[in-house]
Amino acid sequence: MKTPASVPFVSTRQRLSRRHFLRASGVALSLPFLDVMRPTFAKAAESSSPLAPGAKPRRMFAINNNLGLLPRNFFPEGQEKDYKPSPYLALLQEHRKDFTVFSGVSHPNVDGGHPADVCFITGAPHPGSGSFRNTISLDQFIAERIGIMTRFPSLTLSVNTRARSLSCTGTGVAIPPEDKASDVFKQLFLQGSQAEVDAQILKLDTGRSILDTVAVQAKSLEKGLGAQDRDRIDQYFTSVRDLESRLKASQGWEKKPKPVVNVPAPIDPTSPAAYMEKVKVMYDLARLAFQSDSTRAVTLMLDSVSTPVVEGIKDTSITETYHNLSHHGKADDKLAQLKALDVGHMKLLAKMYGEFKSISEGEESLLDRTMILYGSNFGDANQHTCFNQPILLAGGGFKHGQHLGFDREHNRNYPLTNLLLSMLHRMGIEADKFATSTGTFRGMEMT
Repeated sequence: MKTPASVPFVSTRQRLSRRHFLRASGVALSLPFLDVMRPTFAKAAESSSPLAPGAKPRRMFAINNNLGLLPRNFFPEGQEKDYKPSPYLALLQEHRKDFTVFSGVSHPNVDGGHPADVCFITGAPHPGSGSFRNTISLDQFIAERIGIMTRFPSLTLSVNTRARSLSCTGTGVAIPPEDKASDVFKQLFLQGSQAEVDAQILKLDTGRSILDTVAVQAKSLEKGLGAQDRDRIDQYFTSVRDLESRLKASQGWEKKPKPVVNVPAPIDPTSPAAYMEKVKVMYDLARLAFQSDSTRAVTLMLDSVSTPVVEGIKDTSITETYHNLSHHGKADDKLAQLKALDVGHMKLLAKMYGEFKSISEGEESLLDRTMILYGSNFGDANQHTCFNQPILLAGGGFKHGQHLGFDREHNRNYPLTNLLLSMLHRMGIEADKFATSTGTFRGMEMT
């Protein structure tokens, strides 16, 4: 069953065979995709953490440009705080103390070229293989644990795609992204009529009664099952109980008014060629979502592969599609155009950092409370290599202003999944492991 793109997803971490359960009840498979899982957005009455009641929230924003950046213009020289900025990093120097740049990092065994973009925050190995199945993404791991603290457990966004997503459920199912900022803005900030609110609450009540039915039907499956299948049934019951608590929390959010923001609704660029404008609109949307505490986890897939000839680049005439330019073959004209696109990305990133820094949250800024992970699955799109990935992490309560460089040779990179584990810890989630991590990231210290 395909999830409607406008429906945010709440994962159940179901491990029971999906095909088997369809034959058993015909209800369980539909649960993750019911309309009752369509929470809208609102500012929480109290900004709090489940691990420290009353504390200010921490947040995570993951951004993947799936055609990457020209390596020679991105990676700096020197190590730690004494690094010399590259041409691209020079565009971010106003915020040098607010971010860390990484080299020689990648996800172990994540290969396959273009298919690797969906593994950017999952770390699932061999995405190009015929037997590939993705695993839970960082944002959904967070949403499962603290998602009930906000009206929307997570936001899954994209530019120029409704098919490729950074977000995956606990069973490895991709969550279709939302590519229209105006639609998300309406869910975030526009209050429905009382009749619409009542109808949504009724859907939530209906959903809770469905869960009761599923639990009874699933219990009957235990007879005659082996130990492994019984474990799976137990895991499913745990998932049902977790989902019940989420539905109850969602019902509470429906009764709370949405936040009011003094900004106009965004206007979605109609042409995919207005690529940089679309990226900027999504950055603004994510900032508003965090600022209103509507969610704590946002992902954004920048699908450069599906982007046509980009318009609106100053001082450079773009004549070929983004994808064609990425296969530059070291041709000077293509390299010049690709550099212009990369510079556009860096300027947008610098502007976003500044806007997050300008918003105060007590003695800190929104950037201080938000981890912004930016990078790509490609180390070099021209050669389709997925090692030595270009990665930046800004804000979020880490000690920054440094270059953490590791061995850039293939199969000798440092695990990027270690950074994902460190990000979980910064969110207050004390996981022992995430995907292929071997520990927290060496050299990353919290403030």
